[in-house]
Amino acid sequence: MTVAPATVLAAHGRQFVIRTGDGSDRIAVTRGRLADVVAGDRVRWQELGSGQAVIEQVLPRANAMRRSDRARGKTLAANLDGILAVISGAPPFSEDLLLRVLVAAERDGIDAQIVATKADVEGALERIEPRLAQYERLGYPVVRTAARACPEATVAALAPRLANRTTLLLGQSGMGKSTLLNLMVPGAAMATQAISEALGTGRHTTTFCRAFELPHGGWLIDSPGFQTFGLAHLSGSEIEHALQEFRPLLGRCRYHNCSHRHEPGCAIREAVAEGRIDPRRHALYAALRDEIEPR
Repeated sequence: MTVAPATVLAAHGRQFVIRTGDGSDRIAVTRGRLADVVAGDRVRWQELGSGQAVIEQVLPRANAMRRSDRARGKTLAANLDGILAVISGAPPFSEDLLLRVLVAAERDGIDAQIVATKADVEGALERIEPRLAQYERLGYPVVRTAARACPEATVAALAPRLANRTTLLLGQSGMGKSTLLNLMVPGAAMATQAISEALGTGRHTTTFCRAFELPHGGWLIDSPGFQTFGLAHLSGSEIEHALQEFRPLLGRCRYHNCSHRHEPGCAIREAVAEGRIDPRRHALYAALRDEIEPR
């Protein structure tokens, strides 16, 4: 018999961990060709016995965080209230990757916050402070943290931003994402091991997203560290509309199909020349647009 909806906590291949309405966790598989089931999805399921289940249906999503290249796409997580983009000055973060993450979030109406880690490492914060200030001017909340040196202060700063929300934790490898996760979710390492072993992926896998219940309500979905974040599934128009500083100027260019890369009479490029739009952000936009729509 099909029962009340459950929430997907982890997905690896065609195996899943779901949290049912009574608070218990089950190992689940999918029926037939049902695919693209991810952490955060709400699903209808059926009992198979021995603590196992089959997912019959994925319920409509409010949103989804997705990355893609020309060959294939990958949905990371669904039904998100926000993302937490983790960056650092030690090693220096990639602004290109950060822009891609923020564009993907904006495209699907997902709130984005930035966490700058390793403030206790000499020079790490100072190195990126001008860029953090730029993102704050664009309206993105930025939290500066020193998780190892000041764990209590870090929890105090982040807990209210995560409470009673479903948040995806995103970051390049080496930015300190795992340290933040283990701080915000006591026992996350043991839970990760248990989920990995249940899904047969080994003890230390970091190849799939998994959701953790926060102590004071809400969910934090961890994701593997990344070095690429393709947006091949987006159009040029979707990308330009995802850049907050571009929006007020869209439709004011000489040509209605202006790509804001080379055309004369471009309102966006004029704003860059006058210092009203950050030239680095525009250069990253132009490179991303070239990637999906070569000139």
